[in-house]
Amino acid sequence: MCAAAIGLVGVGIALAGCSSAWHAPAPVSTPPHIDITLIGFNDLHGHLDPPGIALTVPGPRGPVAVPAGGVAYLASAVAALKARGPHHAVVSAGDMVGASPLVSSLFLDEPTIEAVNQMQIDFNAVGNHEFDRGWRELLRLQHGGCEQHTSRQPCQISQPFAGAQFGFLAANTVHDDGRTLLPATGIKRFTQGGATVVMGFIGLTLKATPTMVTPAGVAGLRFEDEAETANALVPQLKAQGADVIVVVIHEGGQTPAGPLEQSCAGLSGDILPILERLDPAIDVVVSGHTHQAYVCDYGRVNAAKPFLLTSAGQYGTLLTDIQLRVDTRTRRVVSKTARNLVVQSQPFTSSQGHVPVSGAFPAFAADAQVQKIIDTYRAAAVPLAQRPVGQATAAVRRVTAASLESALGNLIADAQWLATRAPEQGGAQLSFMNPGGLRADLVPDEQGLVRFGQLFGVQPFGNQLVVKTLTGAQIQAALEQQFASGSNTVQRPRVLSVSKDFAYRYDLAQPPGARVSGMLLQGAPLLPDAQVRVVMSSYLDSGGDNFSVLAQGRDRRVGMLDVDALEAYFRTQSPVSPPAADRITRVGR
Repeated sequence: MCAAAIGLVGVGIALAGCSSAWHAPAPVSTPPHIDITLIGFNDLHGHLDPPGIALTVPGPRGPVAVPAGGVAYLASAVAALKARGPHHAVVSAGDMVGASPLVSSLFLDEPTIEAVNQMQIDFNAVGNHEFDRGWRELLRLQHGGCEQHTSRQPCQISQPFAGAQFGFLAANTVHDDGRTLLPATGIKRFTQGGATVVMGFIGLTLKATPTMVTPAGVAGLRFEDEAETANALVPQLKAQGADVIVVVIHEGGQTPAGPLEQSCAGLSGDILPILERLDPAIDVVVSGHTHQAYVCDYGRVNAAKPFLLTSAGQYGTLLTDIQLRVDTRTRRVVSKTARNLVVQSQPFTSSQGHVPVSGAFPAFAADAQVQKIIDTYRAAAVPLAQRPVGQATAAVRRVTAASLESALGNLIADAQWLATRAPEQGGAQLSFMNPGGLRADLVPDEQGLVRFGQLFGVQPFGNQLVVKTLTGAQIQAALEQQFASGSNTVQRPRVLSVSKDFAYRYDLAQPPGARVSGMLLQGAPLLPDAQVRVVMSSYLDSGGDNFSVLAQGRDRRVGMLDVDALEAYFRTQSPVSPPAADRITRVGR
């Protein structure tokens, strides 16, 4: 009878008619504070499987090597932190994808997005590597779909690909007309009793992104100042009711402190001038990019800037556990602490020996749903990854000589030259390889075999080879840009590896424009008006890594993928020996 009355004459009358059965609810008690767990990670780079990294951390009886990483284990660690309380948020500070191992990269990083979806995170601040395949492909990762923007076919396994179920944020990445490429901010609310606390997030990409990615991939975009962008958004978030403000930024610093230390000692890097200009109303800065681990109460560095600054290293080996207590009356953070947590995974054996699971730290089980995703994609990738391509007499590594060239860089420069030296392939006489394009060392197995998956790990970007004609003067100008162009400086040079028939000297004590000398091509001096066919990756061809001169030239010819050229080199030149790193001479060192 009462239910019928509710339906016919409305709630107010119905409650009056059923007053004998109705009891007023107990008053809601407003808690004095709400505790929130903020979980951060960064620079995952599509490392779905454990990366074979041991973190050396203090144990009860001295330093302990702990095997760490792997997305399935990361997911379990995130779940464990979430389970400690009802209020939590999870953020990533960029480079979630890009420069990824084969299992993710072969499928355009769709596996990583799907695995992270299972972790139920909230936001990812876009990093420079999210632009590796261009901004349109980045939008596909966010929104889903199978539109092809690269040489690789999307949706090979998931048809269609659903896209990220968390928000990509990029407040300072804007189109020429001023529209942001992706949302600038995000909001999450936490309610307990009669109180609600609002947390606002600002996602930032480092301003230097255009110098680190293929220019064509960011054409039509500009990357604005990080601090100015964040400061302008603070009042907007406050107007939306934000009580806590978190900046998630793909920029970072370095520190000599250990990964589990809570210290600002020796903190340096490009994050510092940003912090010094940030609005002190910001509570937490979750950072990345440098692959360093740190937890720093920045108020100890500058009392006027009382941020909590964190970074969780790389590849899912660490998680940052940030605890925030918010006073529900003043709506302000009254305490904040953070610690880095090792994501201990499974034992492994490397050239340095066996690394067992340590009983001194929690070990996480692999999350079953995430592991299922990884297993599906790995099974699809295994036949290609395990295919032998040739032999090597020894490991070929990225470690640099005094000249800052490397054996691996020289090897790839030679492979590019060999693939394009024939007239019908472009007639290349000289090859350049940028150090940032080398993503792993090349280590043969005990029989000396090298497999395709290893080549892909070295060169995962899918760049094409481009041959063009440059003058001797342009080549010298490009080499001068190793030391004086954008972020390429005398203090932080970016030295290109060169093919075997080319040599030169450089002297950093000389003024800009006069540091490179003695250029020899096939043993003869390279004159300014010489016409030289030069091969490079499509990344360098478009002016990447601040080499704007390499975007010049004429008679441009686009060829095969870089990794295909490397495979062809191993197939025709095996057994391959590491080339000497002696093609460039650094004067005064």
